[in-house]
Amino acid sequence: MSEQGQTPQERQQPGREPVFLLPGAVTALIGVLVAIHLASTFVLNQDGLLQLVFWFAFQPLRIIAAAADPSLAVPLIWTPFSHALLHGGWEHLLVNVAWFAIFASPVARRYGAGPMLALFFVSAAAGAALFAVTTLYSGSYLIGASGGVAGLTGAAVRFIFQPIVVAQHPETGEQVVMGRRLAGLGELWRDNRARFFILIWVVLNAAVPLLPLVTGMEMSVAWQAHLGGFFAGMLMVGLFERRS
Repeated sequence: MSEQGQTPQERQQPGREPVFLLPGAVTALIGVLVAIHLASTFVLNQDGLLQLVFWFAFQPLRIIAAAADPSLAVPLIWTPFSHALLHGGWEHLLVNVAWFAIFASPVARRYGAGPMLALFFVSAAAGAALFAVTTLYSGSYLIGASGGVAGLTGAAVRFIFQPIVVAQHPETGEQVVMGRRLAGLGELWRDNRARFFILIWVVLNAAVPLLPLVTGMEMSVAWQAHLGGFFAGMLMVGLFERRS
């Protein structure tokens, strides 16, 4: 039976390689992050930037201010999530985008776009919650995708270090690659590579508040968002594993 609509020469041509090797949802969210930062850099004036931060950055002090004026707490409905779309500079954005591409890609390929985005935004909110606990009266605000990216990192740690499972096809006897299984929390601790990665992640972020004592310079790194997001993603990913 001949194939309709194709010449023999066309059928012999190899398929086109995609322009981006990243999953579509990963590429799309990177595009959104870059577009927002481009707009905030080249379109908004100083007053516009202040309004952007006021309405979309996460500001824990709103929780306290709500006692005097409840309307000030309204942005707390969306800012635990929207802060992840804002960045303080190009270096801040590029670091987060690179880290996001590395760890969002395996999560998106395993679970799909919806679960990847859910892990990203819920982890960002978890990071914001820990940030609020530690900075409630300081007047600090939180922006950046770090908490969401940390959550995807924690989710990926549950399976990227596990061995590939290979099964035998019941009819042909061929070896079939099934992928990597999701490790339990106890298994992560017993796995040398996973345990080392987790310990390094926790130690580096927990040490951030101590760096000014050593270097004499203030660090504007939201280590709370990193830790809160990381453990939220690590715990939450199992929900999507059961559904897949």
